[in-house]
Amino acid sequence: MRAIPSSLDPFVVSEVDRRLIAASADHDVRIPWAIESGSRAWGFPSPDSDYDCRFIFVRRREHYLTLWPARDVIETALDKTFDVNGWDLAKTVRLITKGNATAIEWLRSPIVYTGEIAFRDALLALANDVVERGSIARHYLHVARQQQVGAATLKRFFYVLRPAVALRWLADHPQESVPPMDLPALLAESSVPRSVTEAAMELIAAKAVTRELGAGTPPVILTQFVTNELDRAERFESLAPERDPAVVRSLADSFFRTQVG
Repeated sequence: MRAIPSSLDPFVVSEVDRRLIAASADHDVRIPWAIESGSRAWGFPSPDSDYDCRFIFVRRREHYLTLWPARDVIETALDKTFDVNGWDLAKTVRLITKGNATAIEWLRSPIVYTGEIAFRDALLALANDVVERGSIARHYLHVARQQQVGAATLKRFFYVLRPAVALRWLADHPQESVPPMDLPALLAESSVPRSVTEAAMELIAAKAVTRELGAGTPPVILTQFVTNELDRAERFESLAPERDPAVVRSLADSFFRTQVG
């Protein structure tokens, strides 16, 4: 599977591809999933946004049967354009079972450099079976609250708005635990008022042509929406777990064994 929008720089995409091939060869791993994260995948890039490629890698079975395991992260050289790194499957599965929304979001990215659909779908199915909705909601709530601390900028506001809309999406989909990754999809799939959606899309359009939005005041309609959603989501702080930890661990182990067998 590959899904590369025309808006991405072909030279940069080629370099990302090269780094993925090199990482696979240098570390003797399989990379069944490699996507774009960050503002480009979240749906609100700036002209100078860097490229944040994230990937999941799987080692050969014998590499997991050692007293001296290798690092569970692979990193490539970081610069102003490229940020390419990945997580071992074991690390990814453990984080998913703990309700880490970042690991789950990688599976919903609209930008895919390379991917095995069966692997993605199986890992998504596992996430739906083991993730606590409360953990996902708390993740987005805490991310938004953290971004509200410090100097307020329009750029930072996007990092508050997206989690707020994700919380609305979770409220609108009570049987699901894995929201879309990008802001436009979150808006389209939730009950956000049309006026809020229009204001958000206007702000996205402004960011797309501005290298640095800088300090500024977001539209009142958006700040009020964020305040309401975050306040409403406080209920998730005391939400008790619903999953049996033993069942969660068993499902996670079973999935992991199928991938390294």
